[in-house]
Amino acid sequence: MGFGSYDESEQQQPDVGDEDETGTTVDVHENDHDGEMSVETGASTDDLLGQLQEIKDNKE
Repeated sequence: MGFGSYDESEQQQPDVGDEDETGTTVDVHENDHDGEMSVETGASTDDLLGQLQEIKDNKE
């Protein structure tokens, strides 16, 4: 039993380099941020767990 024919060249890994066409590299840390983030919902843990349970119940 076969899975169909395929072209073996499609299964080859393409040549992937670390540089783009211009020969420059990408600096992934160019826009790093050394800050803090906090979120205050105003809701208690019990309220949030209740909302989660409602979402789960609605999916069923």
